[in-house]
Amino acid sequence: MARRIDVTGTGGVRLAAWEFGDPPKNDRPVAPEGDPGHGVLLLHGLMGRASHWAATARWLSERHRAIALDQRGHGRSDKPPEAAFTREAYVEDAEAALEQLDLAPTVLIGHAMGALTAWQLAAKRPDLVSGVIICDMRASALGAASQREWADWFKSWPVPFATLADVRKWFGEDDPWVERPNPARGEFYAEVMQECEDGWRPVFEPDQMLKSRETWVYDAHWEELAQVQCPALVVRGLDGELGRAEAQEMVRVLPRGEYAEVAEAGHLVHYDQPEAWRVAIEPFLDAVRTV
Repeated sequence: MARRIDVTGTGGVRLAAWEFGDPPKNDRPVAPEGDPGHGVLLLHGLMGRASHWAATARWLSERHRAIALDQRGHGRSDKPPEAAFTREAYVEDAEAALEQLDLAPTVLIGHAMGALTAWQLAAKRPDLVSGVIICDMRASALGAASQREWADWFKSWPVPFATLADVRKWFGEDDPWVERPNPARGEFYAEVMQECEDGWRPVFEPDQMLKSRETWVYDAHWEELAQVQCPALVVRGLDGELGRAEAQEMVRVLPRGEYAEVAEAGHLVHYDQPEAWRVAIEPFLDAVRTV
């Protein structure tokens, strides 16, 4: 059963953090000086939610205190219309979560936008972070065309969906962005839907997602990557959005970068191939834990 912990983000935004497994018996809320700690904070991508990490968090909890955060505008966290959806806000929220949960020094595991938040926080606050896992996120600028494509894509969603089965079918098969049937993608999006009076709608506001995205999509993020001093693992799905050449360049730029790839996985690596995802990241986690 998931346990919710409320966290206050920057600007007073209420955030929901979640534990999906019991903390390890030898867990210490605050690691002594010089101890790398056993905490893990999991950060989902744009439109995601903490529960997307549930399976990962459960096996992590065997040896780590693993907490997944619903970031502002996502999941069960607040979605105030007047809130900031800047890069700084997301990074400061994660920073606040680490401090309020007494989780530092921690390993940050981020997917897509959450990975960008992870490495930006590691660059900003090296004292809080013992390692970073970057899952399928590019450091290069994506540009204005990409932002327009996303805006058009949101408009194409046939909301409200009549049933969750319709959600799974559209995102797993009928969505023009799907090259071939992908049941895992359908399940991923079913997780971010809620039942309303007229059918099933997303738990987030698409306009807030676009605001969040426009604060990083036009810029490259190599400079912050080069400032990450802790061990860092770049993971890509072979069919994901992060190409091999860029991933390997990210590893080169990272002062202590490592590389892993997961076969038969797309952008949603931990959803597409959960066992292979575990095999890819567990050795890195064990190495950071014993540093």
